[in-house]
Amino acid sequence: MRIKELSARTGVPARLLRYYEEQGLLRPRREDNGYRSYDEPLVARVRQIRGLLEAGLTTEIVRAVLPCLAEAACSQHDARDFVGNIRRERNRMAERVAFLSENLHALNAYLDAIAGR
Repeated sequence: MRIKELSARTGVPARLLRYYEEQGLLRPRREDNGYRSYDEPLVARVRQIRGLLEAGLTTEIVRAVLPCLAEAACSQHDARDFVGNIRRERNRMAERVAFLSENLHALNAYLDAIAGR
């Protein structure tokens, strides 16, 4: 598929998809005419990239861990600093999830309360 279709399917602007390619997060194939061609699995990959970036990870961290996310046993990165950074990011994400869950619970309680009026 072309970049326009990938953009439509993922909700990610074409300009941002090109940026992902510049950052080494996406690797589309190039057709003979030079156009980018995106295979079906890249739809899920773009969504995963978006989710990780929206969670606050940097493109550097996403680029480093992306190949390993499909393989839980990936040992591409053994450096303690890198693993420590990933653990800190994971913990920060878990705190954010807990915070969002608390707020969701509060909103649900509010909606339940006003529905019972």
